[in-house]
Amino acid sequence: MTDFILVRHGETVWHAENRYAGRTDVPLTPHGREQAAALAEWAPGAGLTAVWSSPLSRARLTAAPAADACGLTPRVDERLYELDFGKGDGLTRDEMRQRFPEQLAAFLDDPVEHHLPGGEDPRKAAARAADCLADIAREQPHGRVLIVAHSTLVRVLLCHLLGIPLPDYRRVFPQLLNGALTEIRVEDGQTALLRLNAPALH
Repeated sequence: MTDFILVRHGETVWHAENRYAGRTDVPLTPHGREQAAALAEWAPGAGLTAVWSSPLSRARLTAAPAADACGLTPRVDERLYELDFGKGDGLTRDEMRQRFPEQLAAFLDDPVEHHLPGGEDPRKAAARAADCLADIAREQPHGRVLIVAHSTLVRVLLCHLLGIPLPDYRRVFPQLLNGALTEIRVEDGQTALLRLNAPALH
């Protein structure tokens, strides 16, 4: 049995404008750094055995204070990257509507069959993230592991692991809050959702 605490990185400078941040390395805001600090304050009492993150700086800088607070060395895995949003990366939805309205409409109808032009197939993203967690679970068969990653990646991963149709990821999980805790338990190939969007500090 391995417990994973999945955390979306802290707020970034694109958050206020609601820009799609895929592989672009967008910095944290001061509030995002405060969210990382709150995660670090929570972490020592959480019984963590490992900390992993996406390679993007917004995830690494959110994970690092928590790992340091627990005396753990954070580990980075490319399988935890955010989805590549292709031509949509860095744009707001209104800007996409101006540049490729038909493709955006198709994406909003079914974000899996019609992912953003030039972007990554969510099925492949979910599979790579699930492979990463499976490897960690083999390494940490009784562990409690913090994973700091990204909104869309975590949502498609949750659908993949919980048997929810992948095209429903935005409906079933409409929002993952920056710095909040989503906990799953993986045991004998089965996944249970223990909590969703819980604040790091009460």
